[in-house]
Amino acid sequence: MRRAIYATAVFAAALASLPLFAQTQPESHFDGKSWWEHVKVLADDSMEGRETGSAGLRRAQAYVVGQLTKNGLEPAGANGFYQPVKLNRRQVIEKDSFAALTHDGKSETLTPGDEVLFSTRSDSSEKEISAPLVFVGYGLRIPEKQFDDLSGQNLSGKIIVYIAGSPADIPAALASHYSTFEERWKSLLAAGVIGVIAIPNPASMDIPWSRIALNRSHPSMDLADAEFNDAEGLKLSLLFNPVQAEKLFAGSGHTFAELAALAKDRKPLPRFPLKVGVKAHVAVETTEVESANLVAKLPGSDPVLKNEYVVLSAHLDHLGIGEPVNGDRIYNGAMDDGSGSAALLDVAANLKAHPDKLKRSIVFLFVTAEEKGLLGSRYFATHPTLPAKSIVADINIDMFLPIVPLKFLEVKGLEESDLGDRAAAVAASFSVKAIPDQEPLRNRFIRSDQYSFIVRGIPAVKMDVGFLLGSPEQKIFKDWLTNRYHAPSDDLNQPVDLSAAALYEEIIRRLLVDSANNPARPEWKHDSFFRRYANN
Repeated sequence: MRRAIYATAVFAAALASLPLFAQTQPESHFDGKSWWEHVKVLADDSMEGRETGSAGLRRAQAYVVGQLTKNGLEPAGANGFYQPVKLNRRQVIEKDSFAALTHDGKSETLTPGDEVLFSTRSDSSEKEISAPLVFVGYGLRIPEKQFDDLSGQNLSGKIIVYIAGSPADIPAALASHYSTFEERWKSLLAAGVIGVIAIPNPASMDIPWSRIALNRSHPSMDLADAEFNDAEGLKLSLLFNPVQAEKLFAGSGHTFAELAALAKDRKPLPRFPLKVGVKAHVAVETTEVESANLVAKLPGSDPVLKNEYVVLSAHLDHLGIGEPVNGDRIYNGAMDDGSGSAALLDVAANLKAHPDKLKRSIVFLFVTAEEKGLLGSRYFATHPTLPAKSIVADINIDMFLPIVPLKFLEVKGLEESDLGDRAAAVAASFSVKAIPDQEPLRNRFIRSDQYSFIVRGIPAVKMDVGFLLGSPEQKIFKDWLTNRYHAPSDDLNQPVDLSAAALYEEIIRRLLVDSANNPARPEWKHDSFFRRYANN
């Protein structure tokens, strides 16, 4: 059923309040309405939540291809607009799985959903895993900052327990990088670890545990190609409910409440063996799935620079159909990330209809399987349908949340490359202030598709409608996450600010044009950790 929209402002009011906007951009390219029309299609119930590999996602892809074709964009995939992506779909068979804590020959069974969630990201060939537990703080090894949670502990053959987070003296982007599964597991495997139990940091949980547990019915996926297997040697992976976590620390001389209080403020955490062990077995059913990225091109005009590309990316997939919340089973994903895909369509159509003279070409990339772990963007960044060295930058849009007026633009990657500087300058030209990540504990730098480009050496940013800490807007965003993020209520029946969406699109358009026409490619800053990937 198509539902109503409540627009909180009108675009004319935004123009009146932004005199610099009128001076620098006499023509208003967007009004928010055409963007919302795309969102209404992509987040309609008929798309069934756009689960990766589903008929609903294929319908959404057909709509996108139809719009790209109508607006004269050129296909740039491996098969027309499509770049096929092969995946493995993994589903926990909960009735055949179990986990228990052990101590002094006794065993306490853990209840799936209430106390623990099983991850499919492990080698489940063995019938049962049994091992001691060691608490290792944040579970991070960051050589650049001489930080090592794994030192001083005998971890060989052990399962480690850690709290999600990082110390305050580690820059947010660097901490996020080493918090990725791939980087974390490299260090843990080298230390002899065979499994992990992660405890979400209560101070940075986007959604309550009850919804996390509800969503466990959604399948996980990974890329089918062996080159992407990052979990070799991992025997067990569990997520533990922080409300139930005290039982992990019984008899250790520490409490979870004490440790969580330290983690909330990003303070150092102790490391110590636990008195309990764990035994578990996770049964997983694996099936093959095929999906696709969509790739379109708007050619540049310069004889040389037209062979270089600025990428504008967003993910088209969402969570599909799942457990009902208030009777609704369709996880529509209007903001996550119908909003981003709609912005790509809107900006592409506008640039084609009102072209600036673009020297470089612009690529519009709609990736699949972001919700499964950035899989579509990882595949494209590793096997691009364009010459890899010709991609100069990625500007990524994911759930930019136009739910308050756009006064602050939060730029993930702001301090890593001069693309961040360019984004800040463009925002300032519209009287919008660029700000860095305000909530580093949430690790958002690694949680969207720009990260796939960053680790291939390509400067990239993700830009969102932002807020200042302690402001009323922060509470609005927190309430949205609690009530709508990864829930069926992220649908068409929610307030949006059309003027904020329109202004955001203006900034995106200007940054695209400036990046396409600047004689110099974006470059990493000399002190950026990610500069090392530039020669990949």
